[in-house]
Amino acid sequence: MLTILALASVILLGIVPQQSEGIVIYTGWERHALVGSDIRLSCSFFSWRWTSDDVTFSWSYRSDGARDAISIFHYTGGAPYVDNKGPFRDRLEFVGNPGRRDGSILLKNLDYGDNGTFTCDAKNPPDIVGRASSVRLLVFEKVPIQAGVITGSIIGAVLGLLLLIVVIYYFMRFLVARRVFNLSVSKHGKKGKGKEGSQQRQPWRPPPVTCLPLTS
Repeated sequence: MLTILALASVILLGIVPQQSEGIVIYTGWERHALVGSDIRLSCSFFSWRWTSDDVTFSWSYRSDGARDAISIFHYTGGAPYVDNKGPFRDRLEFVGNPGRRDGSILLKNLDYGDNGTFTCDAKNPPDIVGRASSVRLLVFEKVPIQAGVITGSIIGAVLGLLLLIVVIYYFMRFLVARRVFNLSVSKHGKKGKGKEGSQQRQPWRPPPVTCLPLTS
């Protein structure tokens, strides 16, 4: 009887589907690139399950000023698929590693028209409930002046702080060495004066008188 109950429980556990849990998807927040360059848009996820063989990635794109997003890429069934009607049909390459939960794509030969928002969605069955993550792409002819100024200011401030610390360190060492030297000179000077004073304070004594014998 116990054997029958045990077998029944195993069968029931096998029939009941595994409970799905939330999946958290990560992308960057904003990326900058130059016209004609390539850029990698990263997408990864966290899931409580081991990476499933049925893991999927989906990328969509909404250009600046557009109301709706369009699908540009899918990874499913172990194979990548680039949308053959989208603006990136000849300029998109899958560079991720699904086994490591990486669904990154590479966009090539960027143009001003590529400015927009890219959204990545991932599923790792049975974990399929999660919120897609988006990254904004800004394409420039050259590096923005504001970004260059901010970066230069940060680097300059850090270098200036390091230089100030080094100067203060060596200045404190100089003061300590000078203090030790002055104390040493003062100590030796007092010892020398003490010896001379003791010699001067000794009482004066007349030289001894030698008596010569009288001869007749």
